[in-house]
Amino acid sequence: MRKQYLSAPLPFQGQKRMFAKEYIKVLQQFPDGTTFVDLFGGSGLLSHIAKCQKPHSKVVYNDFDGYRLRLEHIPQTNELLARLRGVVSVPRHKAILGKERELVLSLVREHEHLYGYVDYITLSSSLMFSMKYATEFSDFEKETLYNNIKTTDYPSCRDYLNGLTITSCDYKEVFEKYKDIPGVVFLVDPPYLSTDVGTYKMYWRLADYLDVLTVLTEQSFVFFTSNKSSILELCDWIGRNKHIGNPFEECTKVEFNARMNYNSTYTDMMLYRNAG
Repeated sequence: MRKQYLSAPLPFQGQKRMFAKEYIKVLQQFPDGTTFVDLFGGSGLLSHIAKCQKPHSKVVYNDFDGYRLRLEHIPQTNELLARLRGVVSVPRHKAILGKERELVLSLVREHEHLYGYVDYITLSSSLMFSMKYATEFSDFEKETLYNNIKTTDYPSCRDYLNGLTITSCDYKEVFEKYKDIPGVVFLVDPPYLSTDVGTYKMYWRLADYLDVLTVLTEQSFVFFTSNKSSILELCDWIGRNKHIGNPFEECTKVEFNARMNYNSTYTDMMLYRNAG
C-alpha cells in the first residue's frame, strides 16, 4: 500500500501537519471521485492526503512555490548535509563561527556551482535559528549559522506526489479553470496575514488576501487561516455593516517613508477628505 504522510517530507513554512488528522475527517464528507483543487499547494501535504484518502478523485496540486523541485533534489541535499556533518565540530545548537563558518559557506557555494541548485529552505533548518529561512546564498552570508544539521538523510519520497495533477500558476487561473466542475472542492491555504511570508514566491498584501475570499462564494471548500489575520472578525463586521462602503474612496492620501534603523523601514500614511 502507498505510504500516507502526515507531515511534509521537507521543511515548509506553514505546512498543515497539525491539522492532518482532522483534515482527514473533513475529507470523509466528500465522495471518492470528487475533484479537489489545492489552490495554494505549498508543500503538497493537503493534496497528498486527499489523493491517499480519495484514490479515485482528481486532485490538482498548484505547486506555485516549486516544492517538487526540492523533492527532486533530495539526493543532492543529503549529499551536502553529509559534507557539512564532516566539517562542523561545534556542539549542536551552538553558533558556527570563524574558519568553520567560512568552510560551511564555501561548501554551500561549491555545491551550488556543481549542481546549479541549492535547496536553501531545507538547508536553513540545519544551519539557521529555528523558524528562520533563507532563499539564496546572500541570506546565509549575513546570518549567524548554528549547528542544527539533520543527523540522518531525508527519505527519497518518490511516491509523495504520485497521482496528482500538477500545475504551477497564479491561483486565480487555477480557480477559473475548475470553478464550474460540478461538486469541485477547493483547498484554500493562502499565506497568513500578519505572519512572515518571506519564503513564498509572491508579495502578499491585505488586498491579495481578501481577493481569496471571492473564490469561496458558492463553492465547496476547506479554508485555513489564523487568528493573527483577524479575517473571520473582519468578515463578520462587514456582514453586519454592508451599507458602509469604502469611507476612504474619495480621500487624498499622503505618504511618508520612515526608517527605524539600517534594515527596518515603514510607511506612515495620512488620508483626508473634506466632506463639507
